[in-house]
Amino acid sequence: QMRELEITDIREQYKVAGMLFQELPDYVELIVLPGNHDAVRKSLPQSPLSREYAEVMDRNDRIHLYGNPSRLQLHGVETFISHGKALDEILSQVPGLEFQNPVGGMELFLRCRHVAPTYGSSTPIAPEREDRLVISSPPDIFHMGHIHVFGTKKYKGSTMIASATWQDQTPFQKRVKLTPTVGVAPIVDLQTQTV
Repeated sequence: QMRELEITDIREQYKVAGMLFQELPDYVELIVLPGNHDAVRKSLPQSPLSREYAEVMDRNDRIHLYGNPSRLQLHGVETFISHGKALDEILSQVPGLEFQNPVGGMELFLRCRHVAPTYGSSTPIAPEREDRLVISSPPDIFHMGHIHVFGTKKYKGSTMIASATWQDQTPFQKRVKLTPTVGVAPIVDLQTQTV
């Protein structure tokens, strides 16, 4: 994957991302969670990006750096956000689920009330006193992104949203026959939860 990068220095990557975020209109606020390619520990749960790497983002009042996963109140709407690394296990091991439909795996997470319900597979889980991967109560909105395939679905009052990506199909995705959804940004009406 290093050969695919235009910018190989991790600090420079975050600096450029922060500068691009600053070009968004003033009324847009961003929530940034780390994922499996970020400069944080690989085990879940993950801490927010640190100032050491993401200084430009950390200095911007419109950019909010949170850990993975995070539970937030957005204008009174209970939102649970997770990068979604554990979708790899769920989508590959559970019969009937597939990578081109990540919201199927997200529904299973909601039913299990956990964002990494398998242990000992490819998603590392940190041994902490409190399990911060538990979905303690059903959120209004449940959001993940790791698979890079857009999808949305309702499950028992929760609106599930799987994020798309801004990057075209990578050589890795081509090898595993995954077609990402490129350039789709869902907009959610927070009053009706309509996507």
